[in-house]
Amino acid sequence: MNFSAVFIHRPVGTLLLALGLFLAGLAAFHSLPVAPLPKVDFPTIAVSARLPGADPATMAATVAAPLERRLGEIPGVAEMTSTSTQGATSIVVQFDLDRDINGAAHDVQAAINAAGAELALDLPQPPTYRKINPAESPILILGVKSSTLPPSKVYDATDSILATRISQVDGVAQVTLSGAEKPAVRVRVDPSRLAAMGVGMEEVRAALAEANVNMPKGSLEGEAETLSIDANDQLFIAADFAPLIIKSADGAVVRLSSVAQVVDATENSRLAGWFNRERAVLVIISKQPGANVVETVERIKAILPQLRSWMPPGTTVSVVSDRTVNIRGNLDDVETTLAISIGLVILVVYLSLGRMTPTIAASITVPLSLAATFAVMWLVGYSLNNISLMAITIAVGFVVDDAIVMIENIARHMENGESPLEAAIKGSREIVFTVVSITLSLVAVFVPLLFMGGILGRLFREFAVTLSVAVVASALVSLTVTPVVFGHLMNRRSGPRRPPSLPARIGEAAMAWMERLYLSGLGWVLAHQRLMLVVVLATVVVTVQLYRVVPKGFFPPQDTGLVFASTEARVDISFRSIAERQQKVAEVILADPAVEGLGSFVGAGTFGTTHQGRMFINLKPLGERKVSAQEVINRLRPKLAQVDGIATFLMAGQDIRIGGRMGRAQFQFVLSSESLDELREWTPRLVERLRREPGLTDVSSDMDAAIPQMRVVVDRDAAARLGVSMTDVDNVLHNAFAQRPVSTIYTQRNQYKVILEVEPRFQEDPASLHLLWVKAADGRQVPLDALARFEPATAPVTVAHQGQFPASTLTFNLAPGTPLGEAAERLQAAARSIGMPDGVRWEFAGNARAFAQSLRDQPVLIVAALLTIFIVLGVLYESTLHPLTIISTLPSAGIGALLALLATGTELTLISVIGVFLLMGIVKKNGILLVDFAIAAERRGASPQAAILEACRIRFRPITMTTMTALLGAVPLALAFGPGGALRRPLGIAIVGGLLLSQMLTLYTTPVVYLALARLSRWWAARRARGTEKAR
Repeated sequence: MNFSAVFIHRPVGTLLLALGLFLAGLAAFHSLPVAPLPKVDFPTIAVSARLPGADPATMAATVAAPLERRLGEIPGVAEMTSTSTQGATSIVVQFDLDRDINGAAHDVQAAINAAGAELALDLPQPPTYRKINPAESPILILGVKSSTLPPSKVYDATDSILATRISQVDGVAQVTLSGAEKPAVRVRVDPSRLAAMGVGMEEVRAALAEANVNMPKGSLEGEAETLSIDANDQLFIAADFAPLIIKSADGAVVRLSSVAQVVDATENSRLAGWFNRERAVLVIISKQPGANVVETVERIKAILPQLRSWMPPGTTVSVVSDRTVNIRGNLDDVETTLAISIGLVILVVYLSLGRMTPTIAASITVPLSLAATFAVMWLVGYSLNNISLMAITIAVGFVVDDAIVMIENIARHMENGESPLEAAIKGSREIVFTVVSITLSLVAVFVPLLFMGGILGRLFREFAVTLSVAVVASALVSLTVTPVVFGHLMNRRSGPRRPPSLPARIGEAAMAWMERLYLSGLGWVLAHQRLMLVVVLATVVVTVQLYRVVPKGFFPPQDTGLVFASTEARVDISFRSIAERQQKVAEVILADPAVEGLGSFVGAGTFGTTHQGRMFINLKPLGERKVSAQEVINRLRPKLAQVDGIATFLMAGQDIRIGGRMGRAQFQFVLSSESLDELREWTPRLVERLRREPGLTDVSSDMDAAIPQMRVVVDRDAAARLGVSMTDVDNVLHNAFAQRPVSTIYTQRNQYKVILEVEPRFQEDPASLHLLWVKAADGRQVPLDALARFEPATAPVTVAHQGQFPASTLTFNLAPGTPLGEAAERLQAAARSIGMPDGVRWEFAGNARAFAQSLRDQPVLIVAALLTIFIVLGVLYESTLHPLTIISTLPSAGIGALLALLATGTELTLISVIGVFLLMGIVKKNGILLVDFAIAAERRGASPQAAILEACRIRFRPITMTTMTALLGAVPLALAFGPGGALRRPLGIAIVGGLLLSQMLTLYTTPVVYLALARLSRWWAARRARGTEKAR
């Protein structure tokens, strides 16, 4: 039965079905969400806890460790890392990709509850969690500034209005405010005056806590009315706290104002933020794993006008960075590339076929195939992103292949005198098997990708499915709509045929010249078949060797228009000094013509410690700045190196960032050990060694130099005699130096803290410890130095864990021209060369780890694709020899792709590997077209040599046309230089290079291999026949 004949006889129904498919695809296209990449987020949850005043070692032991033990018991945990800093711990738990994040969140909350009894007793609040990956780029950053209000008031308004409302937006995981803190009442005690009054710090704390309360007071129930009861139990401003009596004895009173300064200030006085050069509060918005960036930002922008109107007069809310601007510009560029590809493909079809009717019949497959693809993408929940649109752009180059083959076969019958409809029926019947073979074998190439695990499998699954759908759709259109359109349009033409246009005649002449040149060369090749067999074997060897030497990378660097900067000064630097140096760095960056603006902050907060700062640098659109983000970074580095007293690490923002670590550079390398002391010894050695490597830049680690520490060594015997416990000692120190919150002020809109500390001048000198007093058992105040001595020591600035073990993370960027594969080899060699002990383990992390895994997987995937193709073709042809003939065409494509990458200085990244997979599908089509025709000719009685020669002559034109359409469909990708061009360019280069070389080789090598295997088949058949005769 002729499948196509059913549709040829029902043209109206066929065209109406095609119209319905096109409209459905058009509706699906406008409904598809927009995203930078497919949904490949690992389910990630960040757990945070705060204990003001606690040093990093204490946070790691009393908070991080108990939580890690419980969190590590949750099924499906892929990676768990933690960082403990002064007063804060952050634990990032990353789960397997197939884990539901909501179920994981329930497990995390249960683990937090279970760890509650083991945590430090004085946590001001229980640990909290967020569905967020801290390592991901923020989707939107806002800067809030005011010329009339202090930063604390700006922060308060931002926290109460912007942060609260934006946090409720669907898709938002966390809204972090940086650059200031909430208003607070700060009680700054003078320990000298306090000692003179015979009052201890703990008495001041107790007085503050007792003077400011807000408890239920009940009501009065009368016969006729009810009266609520209220009291002036709350204090709201510093002036209310100043006259408090903290001690009364023998008629004498000691008021708070007598021993302390009471001021309206902030909870944390060691924070500052800027938008460009002005003080500002930064609103950093992150999305939940799996949430769509564009849709989430659009929801936020929809409510921003109303939120702006609610802010206090004099405040302005500006956009510091918006990821959707780059995403939309990137996708606009891809759509332009897609339109150019479609135009080039249709032009090639017209020049090759020479007339408008066959051009229309072939070109109609493009919109219909794309429409079907968009419809399926919408059904399965895909998005319009760089990966899926790359697949669609590439698909344009060969969705017309089947239609070209179909039209060429129908036209051949028409040239033999058959009517258009009769030719359409016969021609389509002959070509059904060829189209099915080409389609199934092309889809088979992507089967291994569908089963690829991890984030890379998720990433390329959308590519494989999108492209496969387009190919299958094009096959169906070619077998149904193409013969209907071509046959019926040609059937309606009457009278003499008009001569082809001049461009068509030029195209026809060029095709005829190439055919004559090819056939003359083919004669020489068939006369030297042994030499050509050696060439075939040589292509395999050369392909393997080129694969070994080609520079390898992980993922092409993207230009998202956002650059992250991390600044770091010496660990004991004062807050005032780090703030001044941060502004000097900002001045250098803002002076660059490519920079549109930046948000900056320093201080101990969510993202760092007191000696570190962060910057979010927003670049101008690529069309305005004319240089890539990496080029901007390269020219800023030497200028920033001249800023004294501070180091700046720059990193271009990327859409793919694997792992949950926040590093100062793109790639990560982790050392872990059971001994923190071992890590502190060997991490600096390795960092110093790596900084001498020429291919690595921005090498640093999260294990900073130890910060100076004053250790209070208590004489426990003396303390016991005086009745002073260690809790009493810790409380005195906590009250004096830890910015301790001792009371809460409740208002209708927010809650504010009362902070107890000694005056700032006493926080700068270790001698202040001698001024502290502690209460003894008999009520007397005892000098702290009467029962303790003070020794200088050192302490870590941060303590990091990986999998519950102490760990240090080294981060690095690549120098221009250094591939990641080469850098990874150098790094491993350096780690071995310094002689680290066996107790210190090392491994790649994040993107570097994914790269190492991908290197191991690539050969396996290629072999799996070859086996899949062989199995599919073997089933279709019921033969094991013909599939070998077709597969023999593939090495030439690999050589062309690798040579093109080497010639252009392009790394073999995961995108390039996808190009190699595509080439395997495209190039083998040439072999299928030749072998399929030759088999049919042999069945008609032709000899193998006559059959393959006829196949080469008849199929040269469709092979050349389909190769040219695929080639020109990829040219816009190879020449892409707009936003996201760096991501698409390796794919285009690999395909163009592979097709150019494979077209020249396979047309000559395929006939030689076909004849060699035909001789092998005859020899094997003769041997079996002789064996059968002997057996008789």
